[in-house]
Amino acid sequence: MTLTGAQILIECLKEQDVDTIFGYPGGTIMVVYDELYRHQDEIHHYLTSHEQGAAHAADGYARATGKVGVCFATSGPGATNLVTGIATAYMDSIPMVAITCNVTLPLLGKDTFQEVDIAGITMPITKHGYIVKDISILADTLRKAFRIARSGRPGPVIVDITKNVTSAKASFTPMTPEEKKRLYKLPERHLYTEKDLDEAAEMIRSAKRPFIYVGGGAISSGASEQVRTLVEKIDAPVCDTLMGKGVINGYDSHYTGMIGMHGTKASNFGASQCDLLVALGARFSDRVTGNARKFAPHAKILHIDIDAAEINKNVKANLALVGDLGEILSELNSRLDAAEHPEWMAHIHELKEKFPLLYDEKVLTCPMVIRKLCELTGEDTIITTDVGQHQMWAAQFYTYTQPRSFLSSGGLGTMGYGLGAAIGAKVACPEKTVINIAGDGCFRMNMNELATASRYGIPVIEVVINNEVLGMVRQWQTLFYDKRYSQTILTDRVDYCKVAEGLGCRAFRITRPEELESVLREALTCGEPALVECVIDPDDKVFPMVAPGTSIEEAFDARDLEEQNQV
Repeated sequence: MTLTGAQILIECLKEQDVDTIFGYPGGTIMVVYDELYRHQDEIHHYLTSHEQGAAHAADGYARATGKVGVCFATSGPGATNLVTGIATAYMDSIPMVAITCNVTLPLLGKDTFQEVDIAGITMPITKHGYIVKDISILADTLRKAFRIARSGRPGPVIVDITKNVTSAKASFTPMTPEEKKRLYKLPERHLYTEKDLDEAAEMIRSAKRPFIYVGGGAISSGASEQVRTLVEKIDAPVCDTLMGKGVINGYDSHYTGMIGMHGTKASNFGASQCDLLVALGARFSDRVTGNARKFAPHAKILHIDIDAAEINKNVKANLALVGDLGEILSELNSRLDAAEHPEWMAHIHELKEKFPLLYDEKVLTCPMVIRKLCELTGEDTIITTDVGQHQMWAAQFYTYTQPRSFLSSGGLGTMGYGLGAAIGAKVACPEKTVINIAGDGCFRMNMNELATASRYGIPVIEVVINNEVLGMVRQWQTLFYDKRYSQTILTDRVDYCKVAEGLGCRAFRITRPEELESVLREALTCGEPALVECVIDPDDKVFPMVAPGTSIEEAFDARDLEEQNQV
């Protein structure tokens, strides 16, 4: 059949089972939007308030479902406004296809109105980038983009299409079911042998103090059950990264909490004292390791990851298996007999009891808010966050029991990420409660997306932790910069509740602990997009903490500082 480029684009999206797009129209992409209008019963488009919001929403949609998120933007500033969202997805290995349209082919390279080389701009932050100048390759390019985004280590792909291609005509042949199956099930590259599996099993059997460290790759691979089986089978303590939240049930007795800069002392000390560290779908980020030369100093390292580039990049492994984590763990679990480590586990439990996460229960704090949210919500809840103190508190004090229930910008640390991601997650999972935890500084970044939530009646809950400062930067200024609070104070006349109401949402304010439960219950049950402002002290701090350049074994908390007379 003969179709226009815009029609081919829509047909290819339907081939990929795309039913949701987030975007913003403009001059070069108008032909595509005109065609999308004819398919609005099949593909639902959400007009965000800003293209960055569209990218974050597509990212949140992908994280909540495991499907490829899709966003649209026009050329020039429309395309460049996607860049932060694309980089966010790239750093956290999130499958996304960003589709932009550029100026017509004869005008490329002539500084035409709203012309940018978006494929070139995003080259370092995408798995692949295409610019389609010929309609004859459009369908194949789109199919490749989706395959690349979802295969191996997932990530974002950009497809930039010149405007003339969207209106040109060409023959289009739909994929057969067999071709579609092959496209979806591309064979993965495995860099391990049966001997490697046997060696890995022997490393685990021989360990007296094994410790398991779980990253976001366990979620990408759908390997939660295999990870949980390994933990139970070898009776080992297990920690997670920010990206790995929910792989392990937070109520499991083996679970020690998050590891790293703001991880629990039980996790940081456990990793520092173990004789075998099993890293599952994790990349040894600097936020996890602290001083990498001092990380897990007594341990052999068994590293399992799908990306060979991560092996020995930050921490040298004694043995590495490169491939799909779920498949590798299934093989390993079949080789292992049940084991027990009673002395080691008793020591870990002692660490957990000795160093619990604490907060002041007499005044309103962010941990108190998050604990109450955890109490009032169930497993069918998705928590998104922005970036800063509130992000760390959300990781520490909410108990996650399922994968894909905690969505946060881990690698790039994108302020303003959470609200767009919450909208994407709620669109993807309408039956679930979706709550974004934001700081007042982050809320200012993308608060305009409340208008998107109200326009479509998307009942997300925006919890704004208002301490009138840029909290995490202020914490560092207090501890390491002699309280020189340079440009971190946000005291002004902004009324967040009025902003929310002006954008069509419900608004609530909490200033005292006794108001907390009733207000949260009302917000959670109102059935509308709502903002809950929680006013806390500007000098609340996230503990434990690892100072820059030090070992995670040197993690300190408020009690340590009090003993040193520093606070």
